[in-house]
Amino acid sequence: MDLPITSPSLPGTAGTSDLILALPKGRILKEVQPLLARAGLVPGGDFHDEDSRHLRFPTNHPGLDVVRVRPFDVATFVAHGGAQIGVCGADVLMEFDYPEIYAPLDLGIGRCRVSVAGPADDPIADEAARWSRVTVASKYPGIARRHFAARGVQAEVVHLNGAMELAPSLGLARLIVDLVQTGSTLKANGLVEREVIAQVTSRLIINRTALKTEPERIGAWLARFREALTAS
Repeated sequence: MDLPITSPSLPGTAGTSDLILALPKGRILKEVQPLLARAGLVPGGDFHDEDSRHLRFPTNHPGLDVVRVRPFDVATFVAHGGAQIGVCGADVLMEFDYPEIYAPLDLGIGRCRVSVAGPADDPIADEAARWSRVTVASKYPGIARRHFAARGVQAEVVHLNGAMELAPSLGLARLIVDLVQTGSTLKANGLVEREVIAQVTSRLIINRTALKTEPERIGAWLARFREALTAS
């Protein structure tokens, strides 16, 4: 006999009826918690302990667990079916462009921008429109290459996962493409924004196959989040 979808899942065990919501660690996790509360979703266990080594947590809704993963990994978990629902920055969606992901809701949190930045004292920065080639440090190689290719510039991307602001001063790259929130880190390292590629907020994302196979359950959570946004 099939178990009803409301049957509790065993901690640490993926039951066949479990839905998984992937949440990003860090700043966005804090910003999304009021929205989770308005949607009536309360993670249990030691979810709120930032030092916890646990990655998967039960919730007050049997059959739905949440997992905490790196922000860059949320889209991959959802695209490949490890999670059916997630909260993901638009920057990550732009970088990977997974066709398996449907992003129906802009949650309006995690506001920042993907920008091109470079040294404030670059003597020929104003001649960038005439460049045919440039070296760029970024954790967004896809976004960087597409952005410069659209301007007829070939970008040689140095792939870094952090401390991008050091790259120009250490001779790794002339420019960087990175997330910018206030610009204070750029300023502290002698850089200025040259161009904004895209404004970024976090989105609710859904695995397309899961939505087709379990439209009622996933659709119900989509409706909950939509109502929670309306109530904010």
